Amino acid sequence: MLSSVDEILNPAAFGGHVPVLLRETLELLSPRAGDKLLDGTFGGGGHTRALLNAAEDVTVVALDRDPAAVQRAASVSEEFGERFRLVSMNFGDLGDLSGTGFNGILFDFGLSSFQLDNAERGFSFREDAPVDMRMNPTAGISAADFLETADEEALVRAVRNYGEEKRWRRVVQSILKSRGTGRLQRTQSLSELIAEAVGPTPRGRKSVHPATRTFQGIRVEVNDELSAIERGLPAAFDRLLPGGVLAAISFHSLEDRIVKRFCRKMAGRPEHAGDSRTQDQREVLAKMVSTRAISPDEDEIRINPRSRSARMRAIRKL
Repeated sequence: MLSSVDEILNPAAFGGHVPVLLRETLELLSPRAGDKLLDGTFGGGGHTRALLNAAEDVTVVALDRDPAAVQRAASVSEEFGERFRLVSMNFGDLGDLSGTGFNGILFDFGLSSFQLDNAERGFSFREDAPVDMRMNPTAGISAADFLETADEEALVRAVRNYGEEKRWRRVVQSILKSRGTGRLQRTQSLSELIAEAVGPTPRGRKSVHPATRTFQGIRVEVNDELSAIERGLPAAFDRLLPGGVLAAISFHSLEDRIVKRFCRKMAGRPEHAGDSRTQDQREVLAKMVSTRAISPDEDEIRINPRSRSARMRAIRKL
């Protein structure tokens, strides 16, 4: 069992992939002997392993649509036997999963280090690779194909709505003009094209690569990520036992907005500023575990800088 801060934050304990907000996850879900848990996003398997080690006879059902994650899960199956089961599934399709009665459910909507560090997956522009970005490389169309064929409305949705890029018009027009040139096929040429459209970061502002937001938006669009969250959260809540905790870790404002609104809805709170319903018009199905989103502390950010933008929200089913 992992107990000390050093053990929990030690990358070596998880094969180089550091599960985000792990200590907080264990505290919130508080696995007890015999609990049945669901990890909706297996990824690198760090959260799953920690949950299995947290108490005697804990069982975990984990989901992931990435074939590489399914392969990684083999070592967990070997170690924990029948206490662990991996289902090859997009968490957005959780409604199709047979079986209910989970004591705790976790979602981590971020990319795993394995996905980010494998250049051939095309999620990052740090190294040159094909522009793929699919969570499951065997399904759907690649990001490059999307950029080459999508209509302008879909490009605007990806860059403006999902990427929250202020100079979205320039980026979209640059993408349209670059079709058929080969510049949309490789991560480096695509990032350079976007950087040219966005322009330099104004002096005095924190410098983030100008392609960061657009890459995020394209990835979200290609994988239908936000819709999956909107479908997955209520399906998970339906499968949660009374007293069980549902926790979700987000990495950007679009994800967190969906999670926050869902948690407030289940807790019978106003979902947004324009929600004028009286309290007796709201059904209270859960209790907020924390009134604010939980963020990584300085120690975790120091050891795992990728955790900086993580935000976790949780509710307990009544």
